[in-house]
Amino acid sequence: MGEDAKASLLVRASATPDFSGWSCPLPLVGYPTIVMGHGGGGKLGNELVEHLFLPAFRNAALENLGDAAVLNLPSGRLAMSTDSFVVQPLFFPGGSIGELAVNGTVNDLAVSGAEPKYLSASFILEEGFPLAQLAAIVEAMAAAAATAGVQIVTGDTKVVERGHGDGCYINSAGIGVLREGISVGPRHAMPGDAILVSGTIGDHGMAIMSVREGLEFESPIRSDCAALNGMIGAVLDAAGTQVHAMRDPTRGGLASTLNEIAQASGVGIAIDEARLPVRTEVQSACELLGLDPVYVANEGKAVFFVAAEAAEQVLAVLRAHPLGRDAALIGHVTSEHKGMLVARTAMGSNRVIAQQIGEQLPRIC
Repeated sequence: MGEDAKASLLVRASATPDFSGWSCPLPLVGYPTIVMGHGGGGKLGNELVEHLFLPAFRNAALENLGDAAVLNLPSGRLAMSTDSFVVQPLFFPGGSIGELAVNGTVNDLAVSGAEPKYLSASFILEEGFPLAQLAAIVEAMAAAAATAGVQIVTGDTKVVERGHGDGCYINSAGIGVLREGISVGPRHAMPGDAILVSGTIGDHGMAIMSVREGLEFESPIRSDCAALNGMIGAVLDAAGTQVHAMRDPTRGGLASTLNEIAQASGVGIAIDEARLPVRTEVQSACELLGLDPVYVANEGKAVFFVAAEAAEQVLAVLRAHPLGRDAALIGHVTSEHKGMLVARTAMGSNRVIAQQIGEQLPRIC
């Protein structure tokens, strides 16, 4: 990792929460790390909510501080998603567990054709976890939510004994409103569809691995962690019902996502390996570690299955968006080899890319 990236991580991980003005019988200023009392439902837990979570996530629904958030939603169909985040390390080049917890759930809603609206955030904290690191994570979540245009309206905190929680785990759930007339899903891909990916693959997984393995490259590898709802909204505005399926290829990477859609839709998928966008430094890291980029996780990319006649239009929309500048048309859907993903190699032969049995890179999100 370069010196700039190291310095950035150090600053974020050591950020100091503002304890000025905190007052209660057991002020948190005297507790620089998480203690069991923070999860006990008493004064320490209340202080954590009042002086850390509430100021960061402030909105009318959250300020009620009831057992449930009361929300005003537009009429229509709703989408709901939930995900848990256990990434190690908690801070990495390009993001942290905080951004992941927001963007991961936002993206799951967006690729379902929904406009994300509200999130929940539940923290499982380990006794002894530095409060400064928690503050940095919460700040990152607040910034990510603001960028995505969503509100964190409810949450929870639990504390587990030292040695049982690996610092910090986060669960987030989200609610979004589905667009009228739009129906996308993994069962809707059909022969003839063009397949597009919104940018370079493998960035997130290799950013995590570069930190874990201490790898250094001329250009540091950064996670692609980002909220995709704005970019996806632009695609749906342009192509509407010509978009048949969308997914964000997170754990298991592009290969797992394409295999899942092939099996769900009962179609074959053919891609051209030469068209896959992969950064040079990511390709080098994969070769060094014996990994295939198509199986490496992404946290800021989307895959689109669109009618062939809309492919160039969607590609232009993607490339016009800051998060889609490296978008590429990588293949098509076929009625042959149903349920399978087949890639055309640089040598001109074909290879079957199977769905992996387990996970190549554990704890990447």
